[in-house]
Amino acid sequence: MARGERPVVRGKRPVARGDGAVTAADLLARTGTCTQLSRGRYRTDAGGPATVPVCGTRDAVFWKADLDVDCDGRPSAHCNRRTDPVFAPATAFQQSDGRHLSAENLPYIVVPPPSRRWNHRAYGVRGGSVAAVLYGGRVQYAVVGDTGPRDVIGEASYATADGLGVPADPREGGVRSGVTYIVFRNSRISPIEDHAAAVAEGQRLARLFVAKH
Repeated sequence: MARGERPVVRGKRPVARGDGAVTAADLLARTGTCTQLSRGRYRTDAGGPATVPVCGTRDAVFWKADLDVDCDGRPSAHCNRRTDPVFAPATAFQQSDGRHLSAENLPYIVVPPPSRRWNHRAYGVRGGSVAAVLYGGRVQYAVVGDTGPRDVIGEASYATADGLGVPADPREGGVRSGVTYIVFRNSRISPIEDHAAAVAEGQRLARLFVAKH
């Protein structure tokens, strides 16, 4: 699909009533109750306690954690081996042209790979799925763009952190808590790098999500 075309959405798309922007408070209210989907809980950092469950509804999955800055993908001015000691030049999902994603330019989040604890694929989450990331009263729409350690959750790209007003330096940036990640089930943006499409679809899905509260 060429840039500018509509995102891929299977089946008939329901239309949400009203065109008002959904606030972070609206979305937080919808995630106030956790129906746990994961068999266990995740750590926010390697070696830390496992305290974070993956929760969900019929329309979305969500978790509340920290935000570690992911700089993996195509090297750029702020994301490279010099700025990030654990930099990797690859992401689990790639752009339409076959190149790896740019953490500095594309808001994306990281999900744990499938495991017995939780298999994101079984809940309609995959590369390009639409996410809303909440922090400090802000909403940043993003896509699922990478996978991380099997037992750790709470990571997002440099661009996601920057959009939320979170320090984005991969060495010293991020925040220790207070970040909510919502991924809308069975959504997908194609091409994955079309951030404008992710924002438009994220806003539509967010309106539907809060309307069901």
